[in-house]
Amino acid sequence: MPLRSDWSDDLCPVRRSLDVLGDGWVLLIIRDVLHGRGRFDTLRDNLGISDAVLNRRLRSMVEADLLERVDYSDGGRTRQGYAATVAGAELLPVLQQLAIWGERHTVTPPDGGHMALIHEACGSETTRGEICSACGEPLVPEEMSWDKPWRGRRDRLVAAGELHSPR
Repeated sequence: MPLRSDWSDDLCPVRRSLDVLGDGWVLLIIRDVLHGRGRFDTLRDNLGISDAVLNRRLRSMVEADLLERVDYSDGGRTRQGYAATVAGAELLPVLQQLAIWGERHTVTPPDGGHMALIHEACGSETTRGEICSACGEPLVPEEMSWDKPWRGRRDRLVAAGELHSPR
């Protein structure tokens, strides 16, 4: 998904990564999919994105192997939603580190509050994106929750390949 330039063949891995991830919608879509919100309508409504833009991003994210299409039942009809691939799920540390950076270096709006990243395996808040700062274990989506005070809930993430949390 090139932005200004095609960096897909560049020797620099940062440029190659930005060639795929450099559009802000990509990380927001991955965030929502890892939260179990991989249905098209749910993504569109939660992100406030147009159908056309979302369609283009989802298509390119499937082509880049960040997402896969998965079937789900909707009132007797089979529909397709999106789940993270292994490559998409491996973006969790990036998303979590962005959230931690945002907590530290941006101003929280008045109706906000501290978003805690909870490692469910040990029950502690982590202050690192890839390895739990409390227990030292690697952080994987299915063992993580994001406590969002402005929503009054804790959202449990889903594993690669899952559309919704089975919990």
